[in-house]
Amino acid sequence: MTNSTTEILRNNIKKYRLSLNFTQEQLSEYSGISSDYLSEIERGKKIPSLKRIELIAKALKIEVYKLFVND
Repeated sequence: MTNSTTEILRNNIKKYRLSLNFTQEQLSEYSGISSDYLSEIERGKKIPSLKRIELIAKALKIEVYKLFVND
């Protein structure tokens, strides 16, 4: 069974966040996106815009495409 793109995105945001030992609050601070919104993204309640995806990737110190790669 394959994962949807949004599921891959949200799982990767969380995976990379945890790999840097960032809390959602820290990622919020570094990306400029509210921690409530980040929580909703990780829970699959919200789908971020491309601009927000770029901000998240920059805060996580990764290329944007890595957020869409299914490991």
